[in-house]
Amino acid sequence: MKPFIYETMYILRPDLGEEMTDQAIAKYQTILRDRGAENIETQHRGKRRLAYEIGKHRDGVYVQMNYTAPGAAIFPMERAMRLSEEVIRYLTIKQDVPDAPEPEAEAEEEAVA
Repeated sequence: MKPFIYETMYILRPDLGEEMTDQAIAKYQTILRDRGAENIETQHRGKRRLAYEIGKHRDGVYVQMNYTAPGAAIFPMERAMRLSEEVIRYLTIKQDVPDAPEPEAEAEEEAVA
């Protein structure tokens, strides 16, 4: 199974301390690594104002993860986020990466020119 490139953005409760925030980030990275994810880049974007209130929260701690993983790795991570008290919103998208042209096609184009 070919791995894909994913981006997951999630928002943690604003009342979590720095230590609890770091533990939550490490937990989701571990879930992904255990299921074969690689190249995990995490960006802690800090506390920001939400566009609208979510569960009586006006602020949230934004975290973005970019990684390469098989599709089967996403469900367990999102399930853990859904059941967690600390995550108030999450979204995972699969990024479109253009396929690299095959070497044969490049050689043919050079031969024609």
